[in-house]
Amino acid sequence: MEYFDINSISELHSFFGYGKPVHPLITVIDLTKIDRSKRKPGFFYRLNLYSASCKKFDGEINYGRGTYDFSEGSMMFTAPGQVLLPDPTIVVHEGWGLYMHPDFLNSSLKGREITELSFFGYDINEALHISENEKSVLVECLKNITKEISANMDRHTYDLILANLSLLFGYCNRFYDRQFFTRKKVSNDTVQKFEKILNDYFAQDSLIETGLPDVKYFASNLNLSPNYLADLLTKYTGKSTLEHIHAKLVDKAKALLWSTSRSVSEIAYDLGFEHPSHFTKLFKAKAGISPRSYRNSN
Repeated sequence: MEYFDINSISELHSFFGYGKPVHPLITVIDLTKIDRSKRKPGFFYRLNLYSASCKKFDGEINYGRGTYDFSEGSMMFTAPGQVLLPDPTIVVHEGWGLYMHPDFLNSSLKGREITELSFFGYDINEALHISENEKSVLVECLKNITKEISANMDRHTYDLILANLSLLFGYCNRFYDRQFFTRKKVSNDTVQKFEKILNDYFAQDSLIETGLPDVKYFASNLNLSPNYLADLLTKYTGKSTLEHIHAKLVDKAKALLWSTSRSVSEIAYDLGFEHPSHFTKLFKAKAGISPRSYRNSN
């Protein structure tokens, strides 16, 4: 398997055959005008930039274990280090790509807030599907970003680009919220599946061998990215994936404290904790009382 690393905006322009960039750390590219003729079939590329792209095309993208068709037009977001395998025969009917070097965003608090947006960690099959009206709103933001990138840089340039980036991604957040709720049945089914997996996991007599589950365990079982699962659960239940895990853990601990004579340390080990003190700290944080005090109060 061959990888091609793209580490800078200039390398990206060279890879796309798109001429020289105007700004060294951020660029907007018309995806209908890039050169795909030199790409090798089966050749992966690793983009070490943040990206947001809106595409409408004929063709498929392989990502992880799946193949995805976005002929209807969708927005995709990637963080540095994500690997894609595009089909060299893809025909893009319309679309744009916004690419940002990590140094551009990490040089200010406002920029770092953008890097923490959860959808940069979504998988491609969790893309944002936008309406024509939503697309036009984003294009207006993009025009302002492009204008600032292309103008002569002064002391206001960076702040104005960041302000428009924040506005664009703020709209993306809003549109993702709409998508979560317009797909209510799918989302509810996912929540129910998650709860079943969670209940089944903690139904084990002991977690000494398996240990405590992490967010990735549930995301993998549901074929979702950890970020997407966390956001979906938060929007529908008010709790993140980790909060659900901790709540179930405390419920099981309470049952063991109440119904058995095992020591707090033994219960901690049974629940997958290497150190009983970590169990006691978590239990007290979630239940508002120590395990020993809880047992004595019943």
